[in-house]
Amino acid sequence: MNHLIKIENLEKHYDGFSLAKVNLAVEPGTVVGFIGSNGAGKTTTIKAMLGLIGANGGSIELLGQPVKVNSPIIDQLKSQIGIVLDTCAFPSTLRVKDAGRLGRVAYPQWDGPLFEQLRGQFCLPEGKKISELSRGMGMKLTLAFALAHHPRLLVLDEATAGLDPMARDEVLDILRQFMEQEGHGILMSTHITSDLEKIADKVMCIDEGRIVFDLDKDAISDQAAIGRCRKQDLEAIAASGFFPAGEMRFQSHGFGTDVLVPDRFAFARQFPDVALDRISIEEYMTLVLKGETR
Repeated sequence: MNHLIKIENLEKHYDGFSLAKVNLAVEPGTVVGFIGSNGAGKTTTIKAMLGLIGANGGSIELLGQPVKVNSPIIDQLKSQIGIVLDTCAFPSTLRVKDAGRLGRVAYPQWDGPLFEQLRGQFCLPEGKKISELSRGMGMKLTLAFALAHHPRLLVLDEATAGLDPMARDEVLDILRQFMEQEGHGILMSTHITSDLEKIADKVMCIDEGRIVFDLDKDAISDQAAIGRCRKQDLEAIAASGFFPAGEMRFQSHGFGTDVLVPDRFAFARQFPDVALDRISIEEYMTLVLKGETR
């Protein structure tokens, strides 16, 4: 199998919003970060991928199997997929310890000791009701449940939302351990792009239902940069032909102009007097989505 997830030309139409031929893939051994602003189409893509909503076009494969809305194949694949959506899915009257009992019924390969280990590690009191958990604790419980049936694929939608920085690092360590096992993969939709700096192999950005970039993380973190330009620098760069027409992205502010530089090494050779800073995933996304073009 070449892909854990393979989405091609996915379309979904609502009044006022459409997914437009979205392509997304997760290969074994990779963590794919899925980013974009609120309402950009991340959750719609994930719900269509999981067969929770119907698509208007395109194809979806999970673990090599074609998936459609309410597809029975989802029931067959569920033991191999761990899902953490942006809300806690357990009934509010359920207690934490009861989640483990549900797992024993739902999954033949349920690992009770692992669930208990994660429950203790996440400081989840077994007697607490779901309604008494904070958002962050609810996400930890859902993640513990997802991991305790030994999936091959994790689908995470804002799984670290509501967690403090130390708790997020703890979760990321657990995800790294998950990825140490051969054939595993993660699709991680998140607004916390700093988490992706630490764990992602690829980063995809969606905006208004369209994929606007799909890059190896290293192409952002190691190869790209921000050029800190004065007005005369900007004019010289624009006139140089370094960027094809309409592909230079920049944002002006009180102290100058920031230019998105896809290849800092080539840029530095041509413009040695322009200061370059490393760029974060969030800065890269902001310049792509909000920057002016020239």
